[in-house]
Amino acid sequence: MSCFSPSKFSLAVVRNLSLILFSLNIFISLFTELQEIVFVIQSQSNSFHSKRAEDLERNILKQAEELGKELPRVLLIHQMDRHDGAWTILPLMQDFSASYGRNSSWIFFCEEDTRIQIVKLLETLRRFDNYLPLHDVIEWDSSSFYCFSSNPTRNGPHLTPVPEFCTDDLNSYKAVHCATMFSNFLPVCGDPVKKEDIFVAVKTCRKFHRDRIPIVKQTWEGEATLVEYYSDYAETSIPTIDLGVPNTERGHCGKTFAILERFLNHSSSKTPWLVIVDDDTLISIFRLRRLLSCYDPNEPVFLGERYGYGLGTGGYSYITGGGGMVFSREAIQKLLASKCQCYSNDAPDDMVLGMCFSGLGIPITHCPLFHQARPMDYPKDYLAHQIPISFHKHWNVDPVKVYFTWLAPKMEDSFTEKKQRRIREDL
Repeated sequence: MSCFSPSKFSLAVVRNLSLILFSLNIFISLFTELQEIVFVIQSQSNSFHSKRAEDLERNILKQAEELGKELPRVLLIHQMDRHDGAWTILPLMQDFSASYGRNSSWIFFCEEDTRIQIVKLLETLRRFDNYLPLHDVIEWDSSSFYCFSSNPTRNGPHLTPVPEFCTDDLNSYKAVHCATMFSNFLPVCGDPVKKEDIFVAVKTCRKFHRDRIPIVKQTWEGEATLVEYYSDYAETSIPTIDLGVPNTERGHCGKTFAILERFLNHSSSKTPWLVIVDDDTLISIFRLRRLLSCYDPNEPVFLGERYGYGLGTGGYSYITGGGGMVFSREAIQKLLASKCQCYSNDAPDDMVLGMCFSGLGIPITHCPLFHQARPMDYPKDYLAHQIPISFHKHWNVDPVKVYFTWLAPKMEDSFTEKKQRRIREDL
């Protein structure tokens, strides 16, 4: 990953909530006007996410109309052609340079759940009209970015922390001073999905039956109604199911596809959701049930934490397996009907699945509440803006403590759900 040359753009890659502004104009105007800003919403194709992005687009345009301003451009990433890796921002830069470099001063990247106060945003940007160095980037949080330059002798642009770009909750006392805010609650769109509507498949092997499976049983297993453990050895005391696929040291593609086929052919057709986790995944089924209330299982949904391979050069996005992979039955039916399959039993299952769904034209759906790693592997500020659904790995941590600290159902979950519904009604 690298920045573009100074004649085009420099880029800050944000590890936290995405809110980035690029200075574009060759001749910076004396006063920033709304039509000089191109708003880019990092939207997704799934109906739940596209609707949220469209709601934000309407809100931006409504604020502009109420101000009597010329309407700005608002772009939704999922509607753009030829940009499979657009969520990484980098693949967009060359086209944006050609399309908007002469007529716009700023490109404003935001998430679908960013909330923007247009008047405050204009006031904030105007502070930089006269002295902002050409092509610099304004970033909302000085503690959570990385910049990479294509020229190893350059250190990249100076990034400017702007307190008006807030990551506070919408109800924060700071809101009146913010140009932007961020919704950091768990999405809830109705009654939680029923326990019996989620089938959980745990991938394991004989050597982990004694140390990892007991952790699952001490933590999240009780939250789920339908759970099966898939191994290379049938042990009735757990119990585990031998799928007839030899264990492999890595990849586990053969085992994962066997699980998908078993779910489709042997589970109740009334069960709309399958979750595949590792035996060292810690997950909150309680929160997952609330999250899935926002998704339509009649759509091909493949949900989790998004990674990318070869993006911008013909690659694809995929859901990383350690944090948990969520499939609608419809997605599995389309996948298996396509005959896309593992090239070996030890192929990386998550990457093969990403490649298969990409070939089918079915986009994966990213949710940052799933985590491939342990809590200690993430910046504290990043997790402070989340209600996490999963973590992964037992290495050098007490997994039971991690679960009860971060994931176990708590009284405040019910309170938070009621609070979210009130906020949603207000919006």
